[in-house]
Amino acid sequence: HSPPEQPGDKPSEPGEVQRKEVCRWPCRCPPVPACTPGVSLVKDGCDCCKVCAKQAGEPCNEADVCDPHKGLYCDYSEDEPRYETGVCAYLVAVGCELNGVYYANGQTFQPNHLYKCLCVSGTIGCTPVFTPRLAGTPCTRVPGRKRPGQSICGLEQHKQLQSNNYRMMSAYRSLPLVLKKKCLIQATPWTPCSRTCGIGMSSRVTNDNRKCEMKKEKRLCFIQPCLTNMLKKIKIPKGKTCQPTFQLPTAEKLVFSGCSTTQRYKLTFCGVCLDKRCCIPNKSKMITVQFECPNEGSFRWKMMWITSCVCQRLCSAPGDVFSQLKLL
Repeated sequence: HSPPEQPGDKPSEPGEVQRKEVCRWPCRCPPVPACTPGVSLVKDGCDCCKVCAKQAGEPCNEADVCDPHKGLYCDYSEDEPRYETGVCAYLVAVGCELNGVYYANGQTFQPNHLYKCLCVSGTIGCTPVFTPRLAGTPCTRVPGRKRPGQSICGLEQHKQLQSNNYRMMSAYRSLPLVLKKKCLIQATPWTPCSRTCGIGMSSRVTNDNRKCEMKKEKRLCFIQPCLTNMLKKIKIPKGKTCQPTFQLPTAEKLVFSGCSTTQRYKLTFCGVCLDKRCCIPNKSKMITVQFECPNEGSFRWKMMWITSCVCQRLCSAPGDVFSQLKLL
């Protein structure tokens, strides 16, 4: 006589290998766990409970899923023919290249003593090992030094500073990455221009400076001139609904905060559409412009120089922090 069937077990066909069922419904979930840093909190494979995702080399199954944010999947190839328990492995994907060195997908590496990096599907993400504070450190004062207030730290104090006093500075971006004087240059994308017409500003956060510190950087932007009727002054070709770019007939000086540029510029502006599409900058470069103010001297500003624009249906107001979000 065959043993009675247990709840959750499926009757096996002749010659079929019995696979254990790991999911049970209705869901009974323990408290939400606190995952270690770098481990994703995801919903289990049964679509029931929040769990800490399994990492590379750890066992996995239908319920215990591998970390999807690191490109991991459950490899059942060693559990043939049951395919019940597997091992988390990286998906076959392109690696990364930095300064002529190739790194495999999922590989952790340290290009220098300042940064630790991870390669995930062709993209490199890096965080600094530590950034010690230069002032206000609890180090012992050294008497007899020529410069007053000069201090020195012992080995143990250095270790304490490295472990406690640091600033996280992570930024994921596509290749290529640049190492400049032991500084891995990272930057966020430029924000949209603050004005749809006239001279506005956009900003980003970058460490492309002498101290390799993450700082906010601003630049001027000029998407369109403030014309009363754009459609009458921009010629849209026959059979087309959009004119991506246009230029004014003559070069003109730029006016900003009551000051004007020393040179005249013939800028490329983003155009208009007859339908509901909007035109935004697609390609640009950075230039430096100099302004002169009446009886107040002069100053220089970095400015976005538009080279091409693209017309699209996804339009948002300038400065809208939710512009990249989409309703599902």
